[in-house]
Amino acid sequence: MKKIFYLLMIISLVSCCKKIDPPKTPAGNEVDSNNINISILIDLSDRIDPQTNPNPTMQYFQRDTEYIKAIEKGFLNHIKSKKIITYDDQMQVFFNPEPLDPKMNGFTKELKVAFDKNTSKDYFNAVEKKYSELPLNIYQSAIHDGNYVGSDIWEFFKNKVNDYCIKSDKRNILFILTDGYMYHENTKFSEGSKTSYLTGKLIKANLLTTSNFKEVIEKNKFGFVKANDNLSNLEVIVLGINPEKGNPFEEAVIKEYWENWFKEMKIKNYQIKSADLPSNLEPIILKAISGK
Repeated sequence: MKKIFYLLMIISLVSCCKKIDPPKTPAGNEVDSNNINISILIDLSDRIDPQTNPNPTMQYFQRDTEYIKAIEKGFLNHIKSKKIITYDDQMQVFFNPEPLDPKMNGFTKELKVAFDKNTSKDYFNAVEKKYSELPLNIYQSAIHDGNYVGSDIWEFFKNKVNDYCIKSDKRNILFILTDGYMYHENTKFSEGSKTSYLTGKLIKANLLTTSNFKEVIEKNKFGFVKANDNLSNLEVIVLGINPEKGNPFEEAVIKEYWENWFKEMKIKNYQIKSADLPSNLEPIILKAISGK
């Protein structure tokens, strides 16, 4: 009996001294692809001017506002597909440079929306109302102001996109509403054969007006100057490419410039779409946000 007693005591002591592993904790800064961070960069250059660039079917500023509504729809659809406790999503609108109208700051503040586990059901309707009304006010203000100084997209990618559009723990999506030409008077320079801008005049000057434009671009190393080193955690969808008339290859040249630029900045997931009717682009926008 004594032997059995001592044996039980030894077993008990060994069990008490056995090392207990601490509970595993999740690693920090892991990307949760189910939480999205959507940014919209609006080009408020003269491309939106109904006088300079009229379109009787549907004016370009009206197309933009419908694109924005589709983005908002995709954003809300995504959130509604989640459990409330997992809400951690946001959306915002940017311009570069900012328009002169002081009301613009108020508009962008209203359009910066975020959802978390404490969000009420009424907030969905509030966001839908904001994105149905305020974007049109922005375009009308810009058109009324008439001070079209261009859109400094290059500078935005160089100095602002990391801070404004990228969250380390979220899936980041940037929509750019532009005609594809890139120009701003304060950021116009070249490095060798590459430039910080793209205009119709430059395309003609570089003799990119024939079917072999890709070979000409590659041979001469034409393109945008790289603005950022690594944007692999950013998805980009460009909407509204609208080439000038007269060069049947203009649109393809514009897209080639953008594609090469994105690849150089290590953007893996991108789309570049023409200024089509919103009814045609909405399914593409919704699919881009859902990721399906």
